[in-house]
Amino acid sequence: MDMTGDKTVVIGCGFGGMSTAALLAKKGYDVTIIEKNDQPGGRAIVWEEKGFVYDMGPSWYLMPDVFERFFAEFGRKVTDYYKLKRLDPNYRVFFQGRDKVDISADLEKNKRLFDTMEEGGGKKLEEYLRSASYQYDIAMGQFIYRDYRSMFDFLNKKLVFEGTKLHIFESLDGYAKRFISNPDLRKVLEYTIVFLGGTPYDSPAMYALMSHVDFNLGVFYPIGGMGALARAFHRLCIEQGVKFRFNEEVKKIDVEDGRVKGITTEKGHIPAKKVIANSDYPHTETELLEKQYRSYPEKYWSKRAIAPSAILMYLGFNKRIENLLHHNLYLSGDWDPHFQTIFKKPSWPDNPSYYICCPSKTDPTVAPKGSENVFILIPVAAGLKDTDEVREHYFEWVMSHMEGLTGEKIRDNLVVKRLFSHRDFSSYYNAYKGTALGLAHTLRQTAVFRPAQRSRKVKDLYYSGQYTHPGIGVPMVIIGSQILAKDVVS
Repeated sequence: MDMTGDKTVVIGCGFGGMSTAALLAKKGYDVTIIEKNDQPGGRAIVWEEKGFVYDMGPSWYLMPDVFERFFAEFGRKVTDYYKLKRLDPNYRVFFQGRDKVDISADLEKNKRLFDTMEEGGGKKLEEYLRSASYQYDIAMGQFIYRDYRSMFDFLNKKLVFEGTKLHIFESLDGYAKRFISNPDLRKVLEYTIVFLGGTPYDSPAMYALMSHVDFNLGVFYPIGGMGALARAFHRLCIEQGVKFRFNEEVKKIDVEDGRVKGITTEKGHIPAKKVIANSDYPHTETELLEKQYRSYPEKYWSKRAIAPSAILMYLGFNKRIENLLHHNLYLSGDWDPHFQTIFKKPSWPDNPSYYICCPSKTDPTVAPKGSENVFILIPVAAGLKDTDEVREHYFEWVMSHMEGLTGEKIRDNLVVKRLFSHRDFSSYYNAYKGTALGLAHTLRQTAVFRPAQRSRKVKDLYYSGQYTHPGIGVPMVIIGSQILAKDVVS
């Protein structure tokens, strides 16, 4: 029964949309999610082919405390919905021209590894992680689970004081150099910022807290993949009474006298007193709203630092690949030119760093017996011209490069191949410039400097997802939904 009198429509069935919907439904709202694709998850949808099951988007399960806190709002536990396995090692790093190293779930092993690569490296790592843990506690306690509506919220005395402890006015790379001089070890401490859409040189040092997430909290895997997580959120929504309409694209947000009246899909008008847009923020503003109701016009988006797109490869091999772990990173010797091609001079990279996910190492359900499920991600600039020729070039490059990394011939064992890049991000998710992530996490695009969760022009129109505070990544999106839901019902 609707106790609020508010029929609410959520556009988009990503984690931001589903988590917001579940929270509002718990409060008595009559919530319906409209999704253009055929399954829940947003960018975490699943593709199946020849017995292989691919997570098409996110593949890292980090910050388990965030998920536990979210499910606790419903009197539930994570284990009520899916089983988690902690990975050990966390991941493998292949350095260009150097030996590979494994980052362990055991901190003492990692300290010994750092000792072999830098004098006193273990002690330095311990000091860095002590600082990162402190930053994490401050950020989670004071910054992240917080609504920012104006500069006054961001620049109050307490937050400015706490912010200095987070080193928000210093770059991540500059901060890491205080502790570690070996460039390869610094890459291990800084690589996570790429998955948050930034560079170590332009992102605030507060993101050193991700090393606490990585080394101390651990890397996990939900059995069944991130698709299992999407199904869990879908189930939670249904338990709260949320309704779903798949394969239905929203064409317009209907506004009358500055107040939302519902949405129009390809199947007609759906009335609503509140609309939550979990759809791509620039698409929502520039395509779904009439000009006078846009808080952020095209000119705004064209001046933002857009996070990378990616060339994704979903590959299936009819043999096991012995020298890969579940998560693997290839980090080029000088990764600066790759960053330049992403952020400073958008172009296709020559010697890119890239990520290899091999979930069949952990989960036998994602590949036929004796086979290997492999997902490749090459970060590239948003807005590039994405052609079949470019995709094939990088596919051939990766195949040859992977054979060199692993010391194994694998090309002839390929049985599944799908390439996915800018134009797919645009067609599947209406992603601005084909970005895989949204807005980069620069200082000027943090907290109050990210697009608002509440429309400035339309009453009862709200936004969830990776563009708003706190930003990119499944845990951040869920936190954003918890902030938003409190705003909607206040």
